[in-house]
Order: sequence, then C-alpha cells, then structure tokens
Amino acid sequence: MLIGIQRNLAGAGARLTNSPEIDRQEDAQGMANVEGENTPGPTRGGAAVADSRNDRGGGLKVRPRDDDDQINPDEFKELLESYDNSFRNIAEGEVVKGTVLKVTASEVVVDVGYKSEGIIPVDEFLDEAGQVTVQPGDIVDVLLERTEDREGYVVLSREKAEKMKIWDEVEKAYAERKVVIGRVIERIKGGLAVDIGVRAFLPGSQIDVRPVRNLDALRGQELRMRVIKVNKKRGNIVLSRKALLEEENAEKKKHTLETLAEGKVLKGVVKNITDYGAFIDLGGIDGLLHITDMSWGRVGHPSELIKVNDDIDVIVLKYDPATERVSLGHKQLITDPWANVMDRYPVGARMGGKVVSLTDYGAFVELEAGVEGLIHVSEMSWSKRVKHPSKLLNVGDTVDAMVLGVDPTARRISLGLKQVETNPWHDLADKYPVGSKIQGKVRNLTEFGAFVEVEEEIDGLIHISDMSWSKRIKHPSEVLKKGDVVEAMVLNIDAENQRLSLGLKQLATDIWDDFFSRHHVGGTVEGKVVRMTNFGAFVELDEGIEGLIHVSEFDDSHRAPKEEKIELKVGETYPMKIIKLAPSERKIGLSIRALKSDEFRSDWESYQESSGDGTATLGDHFRNR
Repeated sequence: MLIGIQRNLAGAGARLTNSPEIDRQEDAQGMANVEGENTPGPTRGGAAVADSRNDRGGGLKVRPRDDDDQINPDEFKELLESYDNSFRNIAEGEVVKGTVLKVTASEVVVDVGYKSEGIIPVDEFLDEAGQVTVQPGDIVDVLLERTEDREGYVVLSREKAEKMKIWDEVEKAYAERKVVIGRVIERIKGGLAVDIGVRAFLPGSQIDVRPVRNLDALRGQELRMRVIKVNKKRGNIVLSRKALLEEENAEKKKHTLETLAEGKVLKGVVKNITDYGAFIDLGGIDGLLHITDMSWGRVGHPSELIKVNDDIDVIVLKYDPATERVSLGHKQLITDPWANVMDRYPVGARMGGKVVSLTDYGAFVELEAGVEGLIHVSEMSWSKRVKHPSKLLNVGDTVDAMVLGVDPTARRISLGLKQVETNPWHDLADKYPVGSKIQGKVRNLTEFGAFVEVEEEIDGLIHISDMSWSKRIKHPSEVLKKGDVVEAMVLNIDAENQRLSLGLKQLATDIWDDFFSRHHVGGTVEGKVVRMTNFGAFVELDEGIEGLIHVSEFDDSHRAPKEEKIELKVGETYPMKIIKLAPSERKIGLSIRALKSDEFRSDWESYQESSGDGTATLGDHFRNR
C-alpha cells in the first residue's frame, strides 16, 4: 500500500513525458493505493477501494475520471510533496499518541495522525481478567517502532510504550527517592516478584523491618516501596519496603515519643500476637499488651480477643524512656467488675454460672465476665467422696451454687455446690441414734479400721480398737474382709465433720467387766507370762485379760535358797496376788513379792503356834512342810 503508493507516485513522476495513456493507467493505480493505505494487504489490479477515512486531514480523495483525462504535472508535484510532508515529523523509537479506530477479536487499529495506521495485537490491551480495556475513540500512547512494514502499515507497540514510560518513571523515582506502588505477583527465590508496571524484585530482607515468615501470604497485596537499584540495560529493578517503613516509623516514633506518657489513652494497631500477649503499633514504636491486661475475664490465648491488624484502644501502664519499653493495658479502660462484687454476690446467695476450668482441687465457675468463683472439691457433695471434680462436672456445664465467701481484695469467691441440696448428715442422728444397731457392707479396709457403708455414699468407721474386747488386732483384715456384711453399734455421729463412729465389740459381752466383778484387790490368781519387758512382765489371766507384774513386784527373797526363788519365764504359769484394779482403764496390777510376803507371815504365825519348848527353828519348820 504505502510502498506501492510511493513507488507508483515516483514512477509517475519519472514518466511525466511518456504517453498520456500510460500516465493515465499509472495515476489510476496510485490513487487506488492511496485510498486503501489503511486496509491490510496491498490492493492489486488497480481497483479503487472506497474508505470512509479519505476525508481525514491531509488525505487524498479518489475521484472518478475518464481514462482520457491527464494528470496535471503541478498537481502531481503538490500531491507528492504533501505525502512526503506527512512523515516529516515521525521519528522511530518515540512514544506518540494515537486514536483507536477499530477493535477486533485479534487486533486494534490505531491512527497516529500521519496518513498511516498501525495494527497492534489485541493482547496488548487486555487486563488481568482477559477483557479489552480500550474502545474506538480512546487515546492511547504507542511506541513508533518503524514508519512502515512490508504491507505499508506503521509499526506500533502499546506494551513497549508503556514500559518506556514506566522505566522513565522508575528512574525518576530512583533519582528523586519517590515512593512507588506495586502488586506482589509471586514468591521467587530470595524474595518476591512485584509488578510496578514492569517486573521488579523485592528481596526478602527488604520486605519489613521484622523477618516475614510467610511470604506467600503477601501474594496479591499492594505495597508501598522505594527503588534502591535500577539497571535499564539489564532490565533489573530492586525495591525496598523496609527502607520506606524505617523512614516512616522514625518520623512516627519521634512524634509518638513526644506525647507518650503513663496513663495516656492511645489508639494502636495489633502488629503481632504471641502466647503471652500482643504487640501494638502505637506509631513508630511498639508496646506490649500482656494477656493479663486484655480483659478482666479469663483469656486462654490473645487470639480469642484480637487479630493482627485490628485497631484497638489501649492505655499506657508503664513507659521507660531509657529502654523505650511500653506496657499497655486494655481492660483498664473498662470498669473493674470486682469493684462492687460484694453487693452483687452476698454470702448465702444462690448464683448460676458456667464451669470454665477444672483442677485437682476444684472447679472455677464464671459468674460474669471477669468474675469467677471456686467450688472446692470438698464443697461438691455431702456424701460422695469426690476424688476429682471431673467426676461430677465438665467444662461448659451450667451450675447453681451458693456463695460461701467473698474476698474482693484477693479477687476470690468461694462457692458451694452441695449447699444448694439437703445435707443427709443432718437427718442421720434421727435415723440412727447413738446406741442403735445398724447393718452395712464393708467398703474399704485401712490400717486403722474398716469403713462400712450405712447408706448410699454415707460410710461409718469401725476403729480397730472397737473390733474386739480381748484380741490384740494388728490389722482389721484379721477380723473383717472387704464385702462382708456386718452388724455394728452406733457410737457417735458428728454431722458437721461428717463422721460416723461404729463399734463391733460393743455388741458382745465385755469380758473385762465380768473379770472385775469376780475379782478384788488382795485376791490370789494364777497367770501365764506372755511377754517380758524392761519394766515388768505381762501375764494372761483369762482369754483376752492381761495384767502387769512390775519389776518392783518380782520375787525379792534374796536370802531364800536359789531353788525356792521364783524366776519368771515366758509361757510358765505362776501364782500371784492382785494389788490393783482399774476398771475404767482396764488395767490389773499383780505382785509375786506380795504373795511371798503373805506366805512368810502365815508361816511365821503357824510356827509360833506350833512351837513348844522353843528349841525348834524356823528352818526346821519349812523343812517339815
């Protein structure tokens, strides 16, 4: 087209002196080519194609003429100069403005105003969603790569024009330290690829003032950055967000420190969350909001209340200018619920709450936000032996409890679960008076006794000392076994301490009372020595009845012949005299020495009565016996 027009015009000018017939044929061919200069592909055969754009400024109109008409040489010269002048201001490699004339499925036709049009692939005008971003009549910037191609069209590129403009802006931003805005495309080795109109590199170390662990989370986000390196020849652009943040933070920090003071209320942004609290950006400086200062209520983890980037109001609790450490509080902005807790939870009141925690020693119940009470394990049941609160309660249960005590200073409320129910121990004395007989099952054995189940979850204790009158029991298993059904006597009921004392031997005859009724002080008995101690000898007088011969009451007849002196031995039976009876203490005192003295006195009296002339000796008397 354009080439054909130029060649035809040049050829026509060279043959102005040729035959009129030839001139008319060449002229017709050239005019036809001028008309179809913006139509893709050359027009052959000299056919003229009508175009609605022929009346554009500087354009040539096709006029029908007879083959006999001849072109005026002056007119032709003027036409040729006009055509040449249309390209006089065009410089390849420049960015020019063009008007979109037509948009098709594959290309966009752009008029740059130089009697020639360019065709640009439609792909250069698509957005991220694949939609065409221009329409006929739009003004666009394009790069003029060449004034014409083989088909006579101007070679244009919108993509290259945009990149050239962007590179110019990038270099200007680098030189003037201006801020650029880009969108993160993807994660690459060492950092992120960012689109700022052209592809740029944001190193991982330059993303933030603190290390960023999850770079993938930044994909698609728009960031404000500064250009720290640019190489147009190699197509390299290096960005830094860290440098910009440091500059901004330094300015914010300066302003914040000028106004920072303890007790001041500030608005901040949650920057980071840890197990023990959250760091709040106050403007160039971070403060720590500890988990205990987030809420008056129970907080398991800071993430239950706040999230990263949340706006939050805080109060400065402590500020150290030397270290620039700031402690913040949030709950302090809210009225302390413990301020008038005694008015809302008087002792004896019945309250409802939710179980929020279980420990070995009890359950914590939330009465309201920030106010919790403890139900101790001992206050959970009147009768059940609760080993762990989980046997009765679960986290999340709603319970009714009675307020037992309130300590606002220590922020403690004691609650009772069993107090909202009837105490079965208060009715026990009426059902089982002292001295009455009961029957129960041995539930457990210990070293000091046996627990007998009287009613469901109510046990009585038979102490080891109340199992037998006579036997010396070392362990309750000698008398009872777990699971045995026994009959016992009620000895004592302590409803306040929830104790029930039972006796087994009380149902049998007391052999001690029987012994004391049959013997008196001064009487003589026989007993078997069962054990010797450093202070005396224990003697069994009857089954289950023992007495003590103190060492001072042993046989002290030193002058008596050795064979006549009594030497006590375990297992041997000896006669002895009762010198003491203590029924209340169940003790019996015995003496061999007293028995010997009585025998000596009796023999002396008998000797005096039987002696005649007085020639017989006491030794003779004992020998004759």
